[in-house]
Amino acid sequence: MALKAPEGSAQAITKNLKVSSQKLNLVASMIRGKKVDKAINDLQFSRKRIAQDVLKTLKSAIANAENNHNLDIDELYVNEAYVGKNLVLKRWKPRARGRVGRIHKPFSQLTVVVKQLENEESK
Repeated sequence: MALKAPEGSAQAITKNLKVSSQKLNLVASMIRGKKVDKAINDLQFSRKRIAQDVLKTLKSAIANAENNHNLDIDELYVNEAYVGKNLVLKRWKPRARGRVGRIHKPFSQLTVVVKQLENEESK
């Protein structure tokens, strides 16, 4: 069950990303709390493979904010970017003396929540 984003914000969820949640969290922590244009820049020039999928999720959250919630894209920042575990493929590799070595191939999911900056004039 997906949680609803709070008022004045929009979210995007990407499931089944073929990367461990620890590696994905390194990229997600790069964009937390930043304005969306700065976050897009950081992801475009990142050397991490998974940064392109995080960029796609961020752009989807921005599009959701613009089209579904009528938020101003110039005022958006990344409020939350969190990572969750997903399924794990379990594989086996033969080892010496008839034993077996376990290989875990983890998948992750990413949730990006963008929020509009609150201005002092509007309060």
